[in-house]
Amino acid sequence: MPNISRRRWMQSTVAVAALACASPAMLAQNAAQNTAPETTQEAAPDTAPIQRKGRIHQSVCRWCYAKIPLDDLCSYSAHIGLKAVDLLQPEEYSVPARYGLVCSMGYAGGGDIRNALNRLENHAGIEAAFRQNIPLAAKAGVPNVITFSGNRNSMSDEEGARNTVIGLNRLKKIAEDNNVTICMELLNSKVNHKDYMADHTAWGVNVMQQVNSPRVKLLYDIYHMQIMEGDLIRTIQQNIQWIGHFHTGGVPGRHELDDTQEVQWDGVMRGILATGFTGYVAHEFVPARDPFTSLRQAADLCDV
Repeated sequence: MPNISRRRWMQSTVAVAALACASPAMLAQNAAQNTAPETTQEAAPDTAPIQRKGRIHQSVCRWCYAKIPLDDLCSYSAHIGLKAVDLLQPEEYSVPARYGLVCSMGYAGGGDIRNALNRLENHAGIEAAFRQNIPLAAKAGVPNVITFSGNRNSMSDEEGARNTVIGLNRLKKIAEDNNVTICMELLNSKVNHKDYMADHTAWGVNVMQQVNSPRVKLLYDIYHMQIMEGDLIRTIQQNIQWIGHFHTGGVPGRHELDDTQEVQWDGVMRGILATGFTGYVAHEFVPARDPFTSLRQAADLCDV
């Protein structure tokens, strides 16, 4: 595994042993702060890197491990057979390459969850940011950048779709010229992101069909779409041509991919594999236990 001192490993795995006594409110606070819980235990790696089947290209979302230094997260991810790290800022794009990984999806100024493509007044700012950052992504080998629909704020879904198509049509040539894919994320509006517009696959697919670019796709977040729709495998397989990226997360709670929640993850991964999908599946759950142990268990489960 890449050279890393025992001290760095101990520093990078902050306290989760105490979590056994934590209240639900404390767990909720951890999730709201977008950080993994701390641990006093050392999550020391095995000596030999794990060899994966590699048919599902697994990644990990940075924000879920915000208290762990990025270099340590990359090092451990490489050790357990992941291929990438997700959701990095432009100044971080090149870090995973030190460990034989890539940044599988980057932030590039695509607006935010509440304010993005469904409002015409946001298009100029997103375009300016993409003109600056998508070439940086291409140079660093980042295959995808993220964007959002934005919230409804009393706007009809029909008007929002029209505006989002206008915005993506304005942006798609930047992506096509740089061989980078813009991915608009599907999120739930029931639990986590009240009023978010792109909260159903059908709405997102309608937008993708109108834009009709090989470099504009959906980020199908399995956690969010299980909450909104269920019927995961069939929906994925029927719409795979419009999907460029996947995220995971245990339902309910957005914690570990284990037997405390309702998605059969190995079955969903086999469903994705059957489509011939060659992109990335990034783990985006907030660990409620030791972060590195949980990440390895998720990687084991999804290595079908």
